[in-house]
Amino acid sequence: MNETPPSQDTREVDLGRLFAVLMDRKWPIVFITLLFAGFGYVQGQLATPIYQANALVQVERRSSISPLGTVGSVMGAEELNTPAEVQILQSRMVLGQVVDRLERDVIIQPVELPVIGNFLQRHRIPRPEFMVGHPQVWGDEFLDVTRFGLADSRRGQKILVERLQEGYQVLLDDVPIGSGLIGQVERFLDDDLILRVDGFAAAPGARFRLMKQHRTSAIESIGARLQIRESSSELATGMLRLLIVGDDPVELTRTLDAVAQTFLTQNVERQSAQAQQSLEFLEAQAPELRAQLTEAEVRLNEYRSGLDSVDLDSESEAAIGRYIDLETRLNDLEFQEAELAQRYTPSHPSYQALLRQRRQIQLDRTELNDRVNELPAAQQEVVRLRRDVDVTQAIYVNVLNKIQELEVARAGTIGNVRIIDSAVISGLVAPNRGRILLMATLLGLVLSIGLVLVRELLRRGVTSPDQIEAAGIPVYATIPLSRGQMRLTKRVKRRGIGTTAKNAVTGVLAKLDPSDLSIEALRGLRTSLHFALLEGSNNRIMITGSSPGVGKSFLGINLASVFAQAGKRVVLVDADLRKGYLHRAFQLDASPGLSDYLAGQCELTDIIRPTGIDNYHVINRGRVAPNPSELLMQSRMGQAMESLSDRFDLVLVDTPPILAVTDASVVGKHCDTTLLVARFEKNPVREIKAAKRRLEDSGVQVRGAVLNAVERKPSTAGGYYGHYHYQYR
Repeated sequence: MNETPPSQDTREVDLGRLFAVLMDRKWPIVFITLLFAGFGYVQGQLATPIYQANALVQVERRSSISPLGTVGSVMGAEELNTPAEVQILQSRMVLGQVVDRLERDVIIQPVELPVIGNFLQRHRIPRPEFMVGHPQVWGDEFLDVTRFGLADSRRGQKILVERLQEGYQVLLDDVPIGSGLIGQVERFLDDDLILRVDGFAAAPGARFRLMKQHRTSAIESIGARLQIRESSSELATGMLRLLIVGDDPVELTRTLDAVAQTFLTQNVERQSAQAQQSLEFLEAQAPELRAQLTEAEVRLNEYRSGLDSVDLDSESEAAIGRYIDLETRLNDLEFQEAELAQRYTPSHPSYQALLRQRRQIQLDRTELNDRVNELPAAQQEVVRLRRDVDVTQAIYVNVLNKIQELEVARAGTIGNVRIIDSAVISGLVAPNRGRILLMATLLGLVLSIGLVLVRELLRRGVTSPDQIEAAGIPVYATIPLSRGQMRLTKRVKRRGIGTTAKNAVTGVLAKLDPSDLSIEALRGLRTSLHFALLEGSNNRIMITGSSPGVGKSFLGINLASVFAQAGKRVVLVDADLRKGYLHRAFQLDASPGLSDYLAGQCELTDIIRPTGIDNYHVINRGRVAPNPSELLMQSRMGQAMESLSDRFDLVLVDTPPILAVTDASVVGKHCDTTLLVARFEKNPVREIKAAKRRLEDSGVQVRGAVLNAVERKPSTAGGYYGHYHYQYR
């Protein structure tokens, strides 16, 4: 009841194991992380910089001015409609004028190297000698095209301009269509293409792409990069921030300035359009009024000449002055009514007020006509003729004055848009090199940790003696991975004495470096085997494994050496008649050997050879036999084992892997003690069980196992090595 829940203990052990596994593979994790970090750094340097330019425009409230009334008289202030102005800024009307003004539909691009081409261009890296003749353009090369005319039917086609020793040639779809000289206007494709190149600083063979976009595509290209942000502050109503992004700072500022200037120009033109329309109307009325005035003057002169002289009294003069005033006012109201009719319906209060004024003036004029009719007939006619002349003259003069006023107003129109800030580069938008480096580093770290964890998850090799003992096999010893043997192998191979076999053992480590930790562990194994041999019926030990590369040969060579150093007469037998290579550890020939003896070609004494170490002899494999299993099953093999047991204190037999061939099952019947070698993190428990079962099925009893090549890691160092970093069993 007081025990800790198993789930909690398991979870703590798993976390510790996880950390230990990561510490085991810390260098691969560091390497992969640094590799990704380097890739991120290179990517950040090679990425094309994207800049942002900004400008500030103010849209003020628009005042409606009646150009047909008194110039400057305000009819009313319109509400500020900023969203409409934003739509105008992004319209094809404005952006189309920008494209036409700056020729943004013309694209000139160098043929660049993949990936690094833009980097070379930005840093103006000159062309190296080995790249002369290649079509790619380098950083110090450019093309200056001052005229590029292309028929509308060929818009969108890519044209290549290639530098020659003298001049250049033009290619369409990689097919030459003509050549030209620098500084001259050249015509190609039946005048569909007109080209003038004023500068071409590039090595022969360098190419540039020329293309004329469709106008709509060029407009959409600018519109996609243009952003307009309206100020959210109530104190800054009507302030528009214009933003545009791209990789060419000069092109960005020119384009954004052109957008702002075009917006301002169209706004001024829009403001002056009303005055222009009224001016055109008045200019059309002036000739008619002039003709009417001339006609009225002629009639008056003719009437006076017929009557010689007619004097007008004061009442008639007053009537004429009144006529002039009423007609002038009525004429102004008619102009104002035409203006209001464009803005309001007849039911609007302003429109109704104007109609009331006009009716009142018409009543006054009717009343004045009645008074004039009471005058004598001669004076009535003179008054009417004088009235026509004076009224027409007054209206004509008024129209001329308004024409002059409208011209002044049109010239002084400034619109309701102001450019507050011209375009400037506000900074680098992309790439964010710090963020790219950080993300690449994190990606490398996560990926490397993931690979380590997946590898750990998929790994089935044993990592502790407990796993082998759980399979029913006692572990006699755990042998540390020998760094000395690895160095020895490299040294021998450098001297040309090595072998082409991947797992071949070269040299006797127990003789060359007797203080190596693995040799110390073999001495402990020697003690364990000493007592095991006392319980056996013979002094023969077979060493085998479940698969190649577990270190059987290393174990046999050095275990025999430590027995010999203890004063035991030892013979090591290479029973791997297929791929045995124990002879190379002693720099001996493979033949004569065991296969030669079993084939009856020599005697046993002929194949027992000294190793140069006291009390230590070896029997090599001999010639490679086509039927090794059949040779091992002959009676001569049993006779040899018996004879060797009589002549030596210990007989060690190295055999092939049991799961690969059956040789170990045959040899094991002659050996009372069998050791099964497993390699750290290589052989799964299931494989070790299968090897044990294969041997037992053949009547061979496995006495114990040896865990070889154990590495001291944080995840495994807890219980394998004590104070001296190794453990005897």
